[in-house]
Amino acid sequence: MSGQRIHMQEVGPRDGLQVESAFVPTEDKIALVDALSDAGLAKIEVTAFVSPQAIPALRDAEVVLREIRRRPGVVYSALVPNVRGAQRAIESRADELNLVMSASETHNLANLRMTREQSFAGLGEVAGIATQAGVPVNVSLSCSFGCPMEGDVPDAEVLAWCERFIDRLGARGVTLCDTTGMAYPPQVAALTRAFRERWPDTELTLHFHNTRGLGLANVLAAIEAGADRFDASIGGIGGCPYAPGATGNVCSEDIVHALELMGHATGVDLARLIEAARRLPSLIGHDIPSQIVKAGRRLDLHPRPADFEQIRQRALARDA
Repeated sequence: MSGQRIHMQEVGPRDGLQVESAFVPTEDKIALVDALSDAGLAKIEVTAFVSPQAIPALRDAEVVLREIRRRPGVVYSALVPNVRGAQRAIESRADELNLVMSASETHNLANLRMTREQSFAGLGEVAGIATQAGVPVNVSLSCSFGCPMEGDVPDAEVLAWCERFIDRLGARGVTLCDTTGMAYPPQVAALTRAFRERWPDTELTLHFHNTRGLGLANVLAAIEAGADRFDASIGGIGGCPYAPGATGNVCSEDIVHALELMGHATGVDLARLIEAARRLPSLIGHDIPSQIVKAGRRLDLHPRPADFEQIRQRALARDA
């Protein structure tokens, strides 16, 4: 499994900040995205074009997307829920529109106030606008690995929705989302393998949460099954505001650190990513889950005790 090229896609500026009670100033959001660009992430979900009343934390979407410094080769994506959001995102020069619905009828109703069929119809309109504008579409399918209100969602049902996204909406990519951290490695491997066998040329992303501590294990299971793109959130922040029990996304710097130790190439400058993550507590007003920010990288060594030489001399004296 070692030595693969893994594309790391950052969702912290959208998925992370959307649940924060403190409003992060616009200039700080722009600086955060710029720092993530400099760190070499393959894709950054910059913001969401949603109602400011629904998610006030992202009410500055247009300004942020227009004023970030764009690094060649990085895809700057925006989540859009409807036609108006798509129009705003296209006007603000989004490289990709990320559309969202749920594999679970219950979660879709609770989250989006629509049935899945109603959501699909609306996403079809958005995809049409994107096609006319020449902007690619990715579809994120929430609760692909289980619904907190329904339980398991059959793989066949998930794949049937993927088929509609790819064949009828013309989606360039699909993201299978573990919205509340219900996924486990054998399940992840089976669904990833089934998707890859059916659509080998479609961009597949896996989006895991670490709610039950299985985030990294699920990433590794997906890589073994053929996945090479993963969403992650700087500092491990984020979560769905409408998903009971959801906690943060898998942490970008933790995942990059682990993958690089296993010989995978991520294209990410881990030192710069950690530096960006260290800014977060002052921006959001609380600690972050990141283990690498707390403990450092494996070989970030600590200085010897100030009296180490005296300790060594006393130890040697015992043998004299």
